[in-house]
Amino acid sequence: MHDFDFASTAKVVCRPGAAADLARFCRELGMQRPMLVTDAALLATGLVDAVIAGLDRAGLPVLVYSDVQPDPPEAVVSSCADKAREHAIDGVIGFGGGSSLDVAKLIAVLAAADGSVADYFGIEQIAGERLPLILVPTTAGTGSEVTPISIITTGEHTKAGVVSSKLLPDLALLDVELTLGLPPAVTAATGIDAMVHAIEAFTSVQRKNVYSDMLAVKALQLLSANLVEAVRNGGNREARSGMLLGAMMAGQAFANAPVAAVHALAYPLGGHFHVSHGLSNSLVLPHVLRFNAPQAASLYAELLPGIGGVGSGDVEADCAAFIVRMEGFISATALPRRLRDVGVGEADLPMLAADAMLQQRLLVNNPRPVAEADALAIYRSAY
Repeated sequence: MHDFDFASTAKVVCRPGAAADLARFCRELGMQRPMLVTDAALLATGLVDAVIAGLDRAGLPVLVYSDVQPDPPEAVVSSCADKAREHAIDGVIGFGGGSSLDVAKLIAVLAAADGSVADYFGIEQIAGERLPLILVPTTAGTGSEVTPISIITTGEHTKAGVVSSKLLPDLALLDVELTLGLPPAVTAATGIDAMVHAIEAFTSVQRKNVYSDMLAVKALQLLSANLVEAVRNGGNREARSGMLLGAMMAGQAFANAPVAAVHALAYPLGGHFHVSHGLSNSLVLPHVLRFNAPQAASLYAELLPGIGGVGSGDVEADCAAFIVRMEGFISATALPRRLRDVGVGEADLPMLAADAMLQQRLLVNNPRPVAEADALAIYRSAY
């Protein structure tokens, strides 16, 4: 067995209605003046109202920051941090999708220190302590509640990451009731995103380990068994629960065996065309899988039974069946299939390929090396 390190969130609570106990969890962590970080669209649904009321009744008046945007820019992080310092908060609750959770992680650090998020870009650049931190996902996709990563938009088309064990929260709270109203398109995109996390963790050439493998396989089983039903019948609690747990397990897997070329080629789509992260992954996934197949066939074949396929014993055939089956999930969820369907022009492909090459921290994890010409060929295949 190869040596490995594995780290994850200290405590996970997975229970319907668990959000009603948020005040108790805050008190256990010593919070008196928490900040809740979310986005305006989620706040408008009323989903957060009961949480805020429960905290108020418990004598924990909560400061709400709801200006988080998809692919949050540095300016949002800065404004949120300023508000947190101004009100001397002593704890942070991230409530929402991956963007809200990513911002909440950084606020737990910035509220306890001077400086800006730019001071922490890179790997393990956070030296000080952070405030107590609880993360409550309302989508089943990013796994941000169990990852030591926060991705921030740094320019018009560029992103940067903060990677630090300090970003792992004290508690991840999974409450399926919070996901029941998720629209079908969001359910589909975030679900495919979670499946990509599991696949890329299982095939990563950097830090692949037996524990991440175990989580990735189980995550794929849960996600593949429940994705289509969750999209078609969003009120199915069993399907929603499977998605929520599967996304978290995929997050634990890729937090320790990192993602690769699918994500590297997806990021420029978000940066230039504002395609959601999950949909960006979905658009390039089959084409990256086919590119990787010469080096990763045995691993893809090994994953086939986990997504409901039947292995034949022929590695190449089973690898091909795995890719076709993944395409089937994308088709069944009615997500756009081609880059042209989301506003990408053929003339944009060389620019996307050049930008993908900037994601070397991801590309080094890929089972097959990716040159700029390869990235361009993948985009053309996806076009």
